[in-house]
Amino acid sequence: MENDMLTPAQIAAIAAKALDEKKARDVKVLKTTEQTVLADYFVICNGTSSTHIKALVDEVDKQLSEAGEPPMRREGLRSDIWVLMDFGCVIVHVFTDEARKFYNLERLWSDAEVVDVSSLPSP
Repeated sequence: MENDMLTPAQIAAIAAKALDEKKARDVKVLKTTEQTVLADYFVICNGTSSTHIKALVDEVDKQLSEAGEPPMRREGLRSDIWVLMDFGCVIVHVFTDEARKFYNLERLWSDAEVVDVSSLPSP
């Protein structure tokens, strides 16, 4: 798969699947292409503890790195409440329940399309 570039939708699908496999809560994929130049997709979820959040982030990193798309940046690893992983065209947000309610990205990006994860193409 090294020479094949993944599409933004495939990157979002791999991230969402990795989060689901590690029992992330309330995984949402927002298509933000029309709303911002920051990213084509936001993948948002909750972890149940700092240990769970680290496991979720590590799994997304592992699966996308193996697919040839390592994160460009990871932020918030020491904060334990919100970790952001930047894959260029896809940004993955892993929150605690409280932080997700506080930052409320779904409301902030309420005009973005909520994507059914099963409709995303697999690599």
